[in-house]
Order: sequence, then C-alpha cells, then structure tokens
Amino acid sequence: MNRRTTNWAGNIGFTAERLHHPSTVAELQAIVAGTERARALGSGHSFNAVADTAGALVSLAHLPRTRELDTATGRVQVGAGVRYAELAQWLQERGRSLHNLGSLPHISVAGSCATATHGSGDANGNLATAVDGLELVTAEGDLVALSREEHGADFDGMVASLGALGVVTSMTLRTAPEFDVTQRVYEDLPLEALDDHFDAITGAAYSVSLFTRWRDPVIDQVWVKHRVGDAPRGGEESGFFGARPAAGPRHPVPEMAAENCTEQMGVAGPWSERLPHFRPGSPPSSAGEELQAEYLLPRAQAVAALRALEPLRERIAPVLQINEIRTIAADELWLSPSYRQDTAAFHFTLVPDTAAVLPVLRLMEERLAPFGAVPHWGKLFTLPPEALRERYSRLPDFAALARRFDPGGKFANAFLREYVFGD
Repeated sequence: MNRRTTNWAGNIGFTAERLHHPSTVAELQAIVAGTERARALGSGHSFNAVADTAGALVSLAHLPRTRELDTATGRVQVGAGVRYAELAQWLQERGRSLHNLGSLPHISVAGSCATATHGSGDANGNLATAVDGLELVTAEGDLVALSREEHGADFDGMVASLGALGVVTSMTLRTAPEFDVTQRVYEDLPLEALDDHFDAITGAAYSVSLFTRWRDPVIDQVWVKHRVGDAPRGGEESGFFGARPAAGPRHPVPEMAAENCTEQMGVAGPWSERLPHFRPGSPPSSAGEELQAEYLLPRAQAVAALRALEPLRERIAPVLQINEIRTIAADELWLSPSYRQDTAAFHFTLVPDTAAVLPVLRLMEERLAPFGAVPHWGKLFTLPPEALRERYSRLPDFAALARRFDPGGKFANAFLREYVFGD
C-alpha cells in the first residue's frame, strides 16, 4: 500500500513507497531484510529530507518501549521510539537523571541522537554524548550490538550517524543522580552586554538561553536555569547584566501562552521539568505551525557572528517567530557540529512559508560563512553540499564506516548521497 505522510511541520512530504509500523524487533528485521531501500522515522521533528527514502519508511513508534535501568552502572537501555519526556519522567521516579534535555521533550531518543541534537549549557555536551551503547538492524536484517567498550574511538562515528548504518532499536545512556533546577526569566538584555560579557552570561548557570525577535537591538528574554546546590556564578544580584526580572511566567514567543512552558519564577523542581522549555503534556512552541533552521559555530565567534547578522535585521524579523541562542560543550562525535569545539547555536523558529524563508536563510548563511557555521542536520538550510562537507573533517572516516556497515547503500537516501557521501 502506497501511503504519503509528512514530517511534524508538514513542509516535507515523504516519498516512501510504504510506511511500516513494526511492533517487534523481529518484524523490523524482516522488513529491512526484504526491501531494497529503507530509512527509520522517529518523531518526525526534522524539517528537511534527512529521513526520506524511495523505499520503505519504518516508523519506530510502535517498537517495544524498553526502559531498563542497571542500578550497578547507572546506565539505562531505552527503546529507540521512546521520547525524552517519557524517559525523563521514568528516570526521575527512580532517582536518576540525564545530563541534558532539548527545549522540546517531545522528540525521540534515537532521532535526536542520530542528528546530534543538543540541549543547552556551556559544560553540557549534546544528547548523543550520553550514549554508551546501541543496537541496530543492519542491511541484512541482523540485530547487532555496538558499544564504546568494544569499538573504542570508532564508536564516536556510530552514534550521530544520520541513520546511515542501520535502524536503531535501542540505546544505552549514562545517567546520574537526580537534581533540582530553578528557572528564572529576564527581559530586555541590552545587546551591548554581549560584547563584553557573553561568556559570563552563558556561563552564569547550568543552562542559559537567549531569545530575540530581531525587531530591536535587544535580547528580549534570557532563560536562566540553575542547578540547585551549585555555587552562584554571578550576574543576578540586581537584574541580569542589565536585564530586568520578568514579572511573571513567559513564553519565548511573547504572543503565546506561558501555560505551555515549564515553571519559572525561581521555583525549584526536578531536572526533568525544568531543563526543557515546554511541558511534556502541552503543545510544543507553535505546535507545528512553523519552520526551523539552526546554525552552529565556534562559541568564541558567537558575538561576532551575531553582529554580522545585524544588517539583516529588517529581512529576518518578518519571517521570524523567535531566535534562540544557546551553547553546547565540545565532543568527539564525528558528525557533531560540536566536534572538538565549544559551540554556539543560533536556532530560528520561522513562519510556515518556505518561499519567504529560504531567501533569508541564504543571506544568513552568507553572513555566517566566515565563522564556519554548519546547519543542524535536521533543519532547513540552503548551504551547498561541498561547503557543508568541507566543514566536517571526519566525513571521509564516516563514509568509510557507513560503507563497512552498509556496502549496498540500503540506508543511503538522496540527502545523504548529496550532503554526506558526495555521490
């Protein structure tokens, strides 16, 4: 049966011959072994064709929702289709935590890690840096286990793999003891404050996010998430580097209701309920009525990159809902934008009008090119394939790894052939 489906935002129509919903790993193995082309589909929260295929599109949503905690090692094995909101609550109930969460808790574990999706915090690596093991179905339909212990440095090429090695069925993540977080929002941070204090601002708490609509030379909101028990890092004695405390709860997009956002005003609560911006049971952000783009670049260049975008203010603002600026710690994952460099991410939530958005993205990419900016693997971008490939030093190593796992290219789609393999 042919069936057309779309991503979460509806801007991508998948071209797959068939959408499969296996309920067991054995059923998944049979599907993969019996088709010429296959790709896995997580929560669909990508805005380009990274998950598309001309063959069989396999949803992970109905696979067993494994959650097994090894109390001796503190590791949790979790089914690939499980979403972070579900996992975070389950771990919290058992006194454990993850080091980081994305702003949306609705995204799937496997899809987030495969695309090096990140969360926020100067000292916090992206979500995939917690992965110590995974199981996947290979092109022949075999179920294989991969681990850092067994594969050493090559494992850093296997985690954020864009689905090129096979269909992941489960992941093993490191956890830590639970912790509480307070969240406060500050408004109208002067843009000039970033010139001299960017590192102090983003390093002022466990996680800090800056939001601007590019309507005025100001950071409209600063979301500051403190880990309870951490020593004060300064900046909040009277306001926050010139910003004033918000008088009540806020949504990053001022016109939207704050009731969908996680609790603020300095009320302490579990990490699982404070690190995301949005509540698990509420519609995320604009609930699909949006497009998203994101560019990641060396953290040391963040202010210069922000200033480089300023001449585009009048072009950006009309197509923008909100721009979030956050930081991510360096890692060793081959396809991570944070590979061996501390990174700043400029995330743009845009109006759902592709024709209006793409020309603005081209202009922004031109301005950000001198800083070596790379797009998030799952967001919109217009960067030429050769420009993207030259900014990832480990792409040749990854291509060799993918050929070893999938010599026939069963999991290679048009996106991977163009942007990763250069075919």
